[in-house]
Amino acid sequence: MRIEPLGDSVLLVRVVDEFEPEKSLDAVLHAIRQLEVAALPGLIELVPAYTTIGVFFDPARAGSFAKLKAGIEHALQRDLEPARPRAGTGPTIEVPVCYEGEFAPDLAEVALHSGLSEEEIVRRHSSASYRVSCIGFTQGFPFLSGLPAELATPRRASPRREIPAGAVAIGGTQTGIYPGKSPGGWNIIGRTVLRLFDVERDPPALFRAGDPVRFRKISRQEFDALSA
Repeated sequence: MRIEPLGDSVLLVRVVDEFEPEKSLDAVLHAIRQLEVAALPGLIELVPAYTTIGVFFDPARAGSFAKLKAGIEHALQRDLEPARPRAGTGPTIEVPVCYEGEFAPDLAEVALHSGLSEEEIVRRHSSASYRVSCIGFTQGFPFLSGLPAELATPRRASPRREIPAGAVAIGGTQTGIYPGKSPGGWNIIGRTVLRLFDVERDPPALFRAGDPVRFRKISRQEFDALSA
């Protein structure tokens, strides 16, 4: 474990050195729980990533870097919650997705790359079990591990300037969902009506690291009905 400053009010805690989808995520989420229970003075927010935790803090309350670092090291060396269940064992979040027509402009390209039919791409993508590795890139964007290896497709050589909200896409070995209009270089294979980020909701983001996720194929008629 390494703890490094990222500025005058952020620390980076490197929990593991190399990313392994399940093992790394469990280690990061367990470390976050340890820090939450420790309730160190001045901590504002803990942000999980693939192998690290961003620790945002109030310097006036947290004290010196050395003091905060020592507190974090002490908290992570203790077994504060040995009985907590494995992260990501809560209810699965179901995401309805329409994989048809203009909602799936890159489906043919993914099929060509994999050597599978478009129908088989949809079947395999919607039948797999996923887990949120982290939230990033833009507000509420979930990076999902669990994509079947045969569906992995390189990102587009030329990113699009604008991708619509709800676009479901494949980028390398992961799949994800664009919460709002934004540029992006992932391969779009469908769209959902779910609102991934809403400032009026508590919490605003629909997903959080560790959440189990499944996609459910829906027709265009169902999509329109859910959008109404």
